Amino acid sequence: MDATLAELKTWIETESPTSEPASVNAMMGIAADAFRALGAGITRYEGRNGAGDHLSVTMPWGDGKGILILCHLDTVHPLGTLETLPFKVDGDKVYGPGSCDMKSGVFMALTALREIVASGQTPPLPVRLLLTADEETGSATSRGLIETAADDAHFALVTEAGRDGGKVVTGRRGVGRYGISVQGRAAHAGVRHAEGRSAIAEMARQVLAIEAMTDYEAGLTLNVGRIHGGTVDNTVPEFCHARIDARVATPELARMIDAKLRAITPIGKDVSVTVTGEINRPPYRREGPIDTLYRYAESVANDLGQPLGDTATGGGSDGSLIANKIPVLDGLGPEGSGAHTLHEHFFYSTFAPRVALFRRLIETLKPSILT
Repeated sequence: MDATLAELKTWIETESPTSEPASVNAMMGIAADAFRALGAGITRYEGRNGAGDHLSVTMPWGDGKGILILCHLDTVHPLGTLETLPFKVDGDKVYGPGSCDMKSGVFMALTALREIVASGQTPPLPVRLLLTADEETGSATSRGLIETAADDAHFALVTEAGRDGGKVVTGRRGVGRYGISVQGRAAHAGVRHAEGRSAIAEMARQVLAIEAMTDYEAGLTLNVGRIHGGTVDNTVPEFCHARIDARVATPELARMIDAKLRAITPIGKDVSVTVTGEINRPPYRREGPIDTLYRYAESVANDLGQPLGDTATGGGSDGSLIANKIPVLDGLGPEGSGAHTLHEHFFYSTFAPRVALFRRLIETLKPSILT
């Protein structure tokens, strides 16, 4: 195993699920030490509301507006996933929790910066990285940091995994997270069943209606991903709660579905329904400055002998939060597959080419490319 994989093995084996702040903080400590060794300035923001710490890394050159690199070190995999998804190298595939999403991408950025520092050359723009701890759950505690950092940047580069043969991401659907709660009426299931009003039955009706709003052609999907309710088997359930994931291709769809969800009313009798939440990541697409930044990256990749393509995706990222402020280029990490599953992996053959592209972008990006 080469030195890169040996070090990355430690990163991947340091499990860091969003819901376990102490574990995320352990991973943040490893990353902080690695960037500190490059002479970078480190600011650690203490976690709050059940999230881990966030890390701001300022490379030791330049001042003023520069390049913002967005990363996250939390994963969706619960502690103990290593038992069923251990770090493993199988040919070109490198497996492990968070290997694709997105520890290999963060490590790629670290590697590119190591090469720049070793070269003794100073890039034209200052570089700041944000390593966040809650991206997988919507960036509730890091959003303000991300938006503030964007105010001090000309460009944002996001180290999420590359797609479909090495494409970068130039558009993303908006993401909404909603909760729906139903209040019914409890009753003994055998003696007073007729007096009860089942919150679970009402939720079942609501789920069918909500998911029926999906419109693939328009670019709108709704998914009820979690439901819980009731107390015991022999009681008509008084409450039920569900979580809704909404994905929207355009701002117009975002406004429309938000209004529809907030306007939900009971279908059954003698129950109440409450909906909370919002579109927390707006959609964006390849146009204007984002198109200009992509075309520049495409020319850089061609010079490196790496033909580059782009794609839009239904997944959200922290880049979505600031694409309305500065041009964002996403999906710059190594290509991978199986994110969020027990066969998650990235392709090691794509690591070095992505390092080269990332390094060249940092070494050559200037505000003048946007004019």
